[in-house]
Amino acid sequence: MVKISVQRSQLSGKARCPPSKSYTHRAVFIAALSDDESSILDPLISRDTLSTIDACRALGSQILHEESSLRIKGTPLKAPDTVIDAGNSGTTIRIATSVCSLIGSGYSVLTGDSSLRTRPMGPLLNSLKKLGVDCFSTKLDGTAPIVVKGGGLKGGNVTINGSISSQFLSSLLIAAVRASSDVSIGVEGDQVSRPYILSTIATMEKFGVQVERDNDLRNFNVKSGAYIPCVFQVPSDLSSASMLVAAGVLVGKDNIRLSGLNFDLPQGDSKIFSIIEQMNGKISVDTIKGTLSVEESETLDGGEFDLKDSPDLLPVVSILALKAKGPVVISGVSHARFKETDRVKNITSELRKLGATVSETYDSISIRRPTVIKNASLESFDDHRLFMALAIASLLSNHSTLNGAESVDVSYPTFLEDLTSIGANISVCSDNN
Repeated sequence: MVKISVQRSQLSGKARCPPSKSYTHRAVFIAALSDDESSILDPLISRDTLSTIDACRALGSQILHEESSLRIKGTPLKAPDTVIDAGNSGTTIRIATSVCSLIGSGYSVLTGDSSLRTRPMGPLLNSLKKLGVDCFSTKLDGTAPIVVKGGGLKGGNVTINGSISSQFLSSLLIAAVRASSDVSIGVEGDQVSRPYILSTIATMEKFGVQVERDNDLRNFNVKSGAYIPCVFQVPSDLSSASMLVAAGVLVGKDNIRLSGLNFDLPQGDSKIFSIIEQMNGKISVDTIKGTLSVEESETLDGGEFDLKDSPDLLPVVSILALKAKGPVVISGVSHARFKETDRVKNITSELRKLGATVSETYDSISIRRPTVIKNASLESFDDHRLFMALAIASLLSNHSTLNGAESVDVSYPTFLEDLTSIGANISVCSDNN
């Protein structure tokens, strides 16, 4: 594991927001289910999205990576020659599980790294079984490895538990288009991460498919049909942008200016802008030009923030609490315990090392800033979002270290390069093995 050394820094300058990981995943899978060639412009090429690209290639798609695009020719799906390894990507394994049911015949085996093999798959498997799919966990505990028998997805009515992950519903929606007849899906429990469902539907619409839904996102109807190949422009990733925005608020000497932002498609993590405004931070967003500027705030206001629909903001809002005059209470985050790691538990332990007073319940976390940010030896638990947030928080200390630099390849491979380009004093520790 690569450890970095971080020293107190003040940042200024310009950076460009990377493309969206979520939209890249969805566009690649849907293009692979189309009957002809599509072009995906400005995709994010990262460890997670490469897992999706490799999965689609294993299922028969022809994918050519050009300089700033992917050309994807959907072909009839075939049983893979080997195990599909989704690595660390929950989106990959969950969408691919439903896609594998569409193969004419044969079996698919899907697995991932040690973290992914602990993440829940049971609700998705149960729903697929109700649609006529023979699928199961090899450990019989609802986690990967997963075996899926091809033969097609039957239409009909099905329910899905929405309280753990929106990826279960996204998986069913994407595959339902290729079912033998229309599919109606009802959501049980409290649907979390609803903007990601809208992202899925928005991507499907770009490929010519309309999804009927109610305003509460509880009931969906997908007609059996086909995706129409298209040219899909991947928007910027507001999840990654939120990290740089937090850096500007916490340690921005002068304005930090971000470019390349795209607000044309729904993204739940755009909520970071309203949260910073609520905390009285200094941020200005131009949705027409696709730019924003942000600068350091001496102090922020505390407050209560519900992240049920945007759980990836948990690490970002948590580090903003290090400058808040009052307590910051973050609720609606129980599903963040089922991400790459238990993010509620892990952000709690690391903020305490920096001197913050932190308490947690199953669904919330409360943070009071320390009088002085302590130097600390921090762990990211090989979680890319925890690593990025803690690297930024460490810039408030005199000198801290942080393990897990390689994790950023999952979603934002140039994160450290971008951060140092605007003034962060970060170096790789010489004692790495």
